Amino acid sequence: MAKTKELSKDVRDKIVDLHKAGMGYKTIAKQLGEKVTTVGAIIRKWKKHKRIVNLPRPGAPCKISPRGVAMIMRTVRNQPRTTQEDLVNDLKAAGTIVTKKTIGNTLRREGLKSCSPRKIPLLKKAHIHARLKFANEHLNDSEDNWVKVLWSDETKMELFGINSTRRVWRRRNAAYDPKNTIPTVKHGGGNIMLWGCFSAKGTGQLHRIKGTMDGAMYRQILGENHFPSAGALKIGRGWVFQHDNDPKHMAKATKEWLKKKYIKVLEWPSQSPDLNPIENLCRELKVRVAKRQPRNLNDLEKICKEEWDKIPPEMCANLVANYKKRLTSVIANKGFATNTKSCFVEGSNTYFPH
Repeated sequence: MAKTKELSKDVRDKIVDLHKAGMGYKTIAKQLGEKVTTVGAIIRKWKKHKRIVNLPRPGAPCKISPRGVAMIMRTVRNQPRTTQEDLVNDLKAAGTIVTKKTIGNTLRREGLKSCSPRKIPLLKKAHIHARLKFANEHLNDSEDNWVKVLWSDETKMELFGINSTRRVWRRRNAAYDPKNTIPTVKHGGGNIMLWGCFSAKGTGQLHRIKGTMDGAMYRQILGENHFPSAGALKIGRGWVFQHDNDPKHMAKATKEWLKKKYIKVLEWPSQSPDLNPIENLCRELKVRVAKRQPRNLNDLEKICKEEWDKIPPEMCANLVANYKKRLTSVIANKGFATNTKSCFVEGSNTYFPH
């Protein structure tokens, strides 16, 4: 629809003068041959701003119509990996020519921002079901139960950062929506691999894994580090060991070894690093190590062990104290991956790179 011609200043003045004289909107409109809605708009503007001319605009008019905005918002909502160039082409096909900068400004004005997709473990239906089962079964466990757990995991430490990934358009609180994440499969590699453990009392031993770890090496690592860590942390009797479902951990020989040592193992759902609080400590370790800028692999190992020992016991205690949040998050997200940062130490200023 074409834009209507604006009324002249003389006509607007007459409308206000007739209104002051006591005439109604319909009478003024009939006498001047204008629409009642136009007369009403001019009088309301005069009452509010004491002026009849148009107010200066705060900026240039939006190049994308409300209908166009709704279209691109619908597109990125259904396909968050849509690029700005794709949206430019979509609007061009609809008859609107804009630049990628205009698209970006419009999306930000609508509350979206361009972010890197979160990398999460690949979750199949069986994994989701197991995660929900674990969360529901342990939701009402007391904090004392989690204090008795010795958490463990392997982590990769690098001298250099990771490559950037393609970005997605999402809202601030939608980082872990399945559409905004990139599934990954756990694998080995990297500069050095470390095995570590901790409990609510503090960090245990940190061991460097040299070469490719198999079941025999894993059992040797446990033998050299597992009991010494539990003893040093003074967990007490009836403590439980946690590790994930890596094939080396679940090997028959490993299960028999653990049984022979009378070690009770926490049943664990596969593909669930977000349920293991040691992941937060590993991220904390990486931040601390990066600040010291190790020069080589031996230096990296030395700094890792130093910084691991420096992690305060209060941090470990808070991770365990807040464990119920992880379970409620998994249930609330229907078994999908969750944001472990929200389960970290309350009031902590620690930054976790994603």
